Amino acid sequence: MDELITQVAHHLRRAERILFITGAGLSADSGLPTYRGIGGLYNEKLTAEDVPIEEALSGHMLLQRPELTWKYIAEVERACRGADFNAGHQVMAEIEAQKPGTWILTQNVDGFHRRAGSRNLIEIHGRITDLYCTACPYAQNIDDFSNLHIPPACPQCGKLLRPDVVLFGEMLPQAPVEKLYNELNRGFDLVFSVGTTSVFPYIAEPVRLARNWGAPTVEINPGETEISHLVDYQIRAGAADVLTRLWTVAS
Repeated sequence: MDELITQVAHHLRRAERILFITGAGLSADSGLPTYRGIGGLYNEKLTAEDVPIEEALSGHMLLQRPELTWKYIAEVERACRGADFNAGHQVMAEIEAQKPGTWILTQNVDGFHRRAGSRNLIEIHGRITDLYCTACPYAQNIDDFSNLHIPPACPQCGKLLRPDVVLFGEMLPQAPVEKLYNELNRGFDLVFSVGTTSVFPYIAEPVRLARNWGAPTVEINPGETEISHLVDYQIRAGAADVLTRLWTVAS
């Protein structure tokens, strides 16, 4: 691995526009469970209700059985509660501070990148602590769901509250998608895929586009993923440790 670290650190040192694509494997180093892959909470298993987690956490299930969807929304929030960003998040924020062309595209809804200080941030799936009413303009940030009645009702109109996150089967919000493609149109010098299985096309696409830019691609993940066969460098290890080592060598 030392040789890989040295090679990737060379690219990191030279690059000015860097894209980090991050998934649940990054936050696993903060103690959060992943949903797929090595150690995945629902890897090849069903929920207690005998439905896939993707169905339980879907937009149509929220409408049909809000108590079921909210059960697993609350589970995700409970895992996030009390946890915080780790060294991997911090390294990315430090890289952005020194290289302002650095961007992060994250699928994570835990808000850790923002807490770590990253500002060039595309939270493509939203943040779990941002709640809004499905029927009126009410919205609120709630950091702790432990006192919420599940499923929660809007204090203004009594209708269902939901988190401002993209559930399975729902469209991505327009604003972050536009921001992402504006940056992709400018191209990047180096692309990292960190802790994500890359099952969504918009998460894998920047790795595919990197070939057009002539940009090296790096995957940091303990297991094989949808883009493992595409990247130039595969580092099979945990994200926080590898990112820390890379930045130490590159600096």
